[in-house]
Amino acid sequence: MRKGYITVFLTLSLTLILSLVFTVIEGARISAIRMKFECVADIGMNSILAEYHRELLEQYDLLFVDMSYGGSNADIGNTEAHLYRYMQKNLHSEAGSGAGHGGVRDFLAMEVSNVRIGQYSVASDEGGRVLKRQVTDYMSDYPLGAILEKIEFGVSEMERYGLETRNVEGERQSHEARIQEIGLPVQEVEEGVYEEVPLDNPADIANATRSSGVLNLVVEDPSQISAVKVSLNDYISHRSLMQGTGMCAEAAAISGEPNELVFQAYLFEKYGYFGHELDKSLLKYQIEYLLAGKDTDWQNLEYVAKKLLRWREAANVLYILTDSAKVAEAEAMALALTAVCLCPELAEPVKYTILFAWAYVESLQDVKTLLAGGRVPIYKTAADWKTGINSIKNVRGSLTQDEGGRGLSYQDYLQIMLFLENKHTRTFRAMDVMEMDIRRTPGNSRFCMDACFDTYQADLSVCSRFGYTYEMTRSYGFY
Repeated sequence: MRKGYITVFLTLSLTLILSLVFTVIEGARISAIRMKFECVADIGMNSILAEYHRELLEQYDLLFVDMSYGGSNADIGNTEAHLYRYMQKNLHSEAGSGAGHGGVRDFLAMEVSNVRIGQYSVASDEGGRVLKRQVTDYMSDYPLGAILEKIEFGVSEMERYGLETRNVEGERQSHEARIQEIGLPVQEVEEGVYEEVPLDNPADIANATRSSGVLNLVVEDPSQISAVKVSLNDYISHRSLMQGTGMCAEAAAISGEPNELVFQAYLFEKYGYFGHELDKSLLKYQIEYLLAGKDTDWQNLEYVAKKLLRWREAANVLYILTDSAKVAEAEAMALALTAVCLCPELAEPVKYTILFAWAYVESLQDVKTLLAGGRVPIYKTAADWKTGINSIKNVRGSLTQDEGGRGLSYQDYLQIMLFLENKHTRTFRAMDVMEMDIRRTPGNSRFCMDACFDTYQADLSVCSRFGYTYEMTRSYGFY
């Protein structure tokens, strides 16, 4: 009996040692499962971000993942399937889930049990705030001083002179109505037949051109204007939106509120406009589309030209009424006209119709100058005035191609217009343009901005054949 105590001791000791070894091995298995889960989740979620849309980055320097992946079904479930596949592939070797290389049994035996993306931010969320956050990041080093100063100056001048609110058309019509109230004298042309003595007001000749269309008057060759037409119902500003869950907390904390001036600077860097068209673009006058929202280049450019004409006419009327020399010229012409028709009481309203017509022709000249690449100040001096009083008798023949001058360029006026535009409307029309241009590239015929996300949060879980289950929630994105 005494000879067996060593065997008993060793047996008891070995039992304790093996228990310790197996505990350490199991602890190593648990730690390895957790570590591998972390690594596989990181690889998988980064792999999703690596699927960013190449054309969107190439053309607009934006990083978004298209959850339709070039297909027709835009759904976050597609991304969940991609993430599941990436994680599952990284959990196992080529030999399968049960064995490793050379038939060695898998020490961890892990499987992905659940992948669910519960939160994600698409470009159009929060009125396009997600998109503008990326734009702000991209433009972080852009020198905004010059553009801010120019826009603020332009807007303040517009407000100072009331160019956006002044009703020049109503003022002009009130003077014409005054002429109608006074009436023209009549003369007997034959026994019992009377006719009004014609006034032959040259302002009527100028005003008759208002129905001709602005572009036909101010563009040297209207046939060269782009004739592109699009179907707006296909684009984001005209269809029901797919919704994400809004900007994630991390991105919102970093970026804060979107900077609208930065976004505007970005639009002028990436978008074309009349005189600065881009080869890649579907609509050639893209900035004009942001302002007008029409389905043809012609209509968009005409909308901007009409707005320019209205602004310039308000400014030119304001100036010409203070220019004593021009007022004297108009008065002399009015007196001569009313003397012929023997109706001197008409001289005053006729004078004003001449002045308004002269301002109108000068405004057409201004718009033509801007579209030709010249410059026009918001408020003129005598030295800036281009047309003579006789131009109202021959409007088309008096307009010249002028690329010089001082003041603001066409782009500067567009900057002011865009700053005054509704921010929500501007943002979604900007995404319309992105969709138009991306859809022109191979494999992207159904591209939609509201199917593109830049941040997402996934709830992940794995299980092991050894009875362990682990869960985690991770947020990844371009921020």
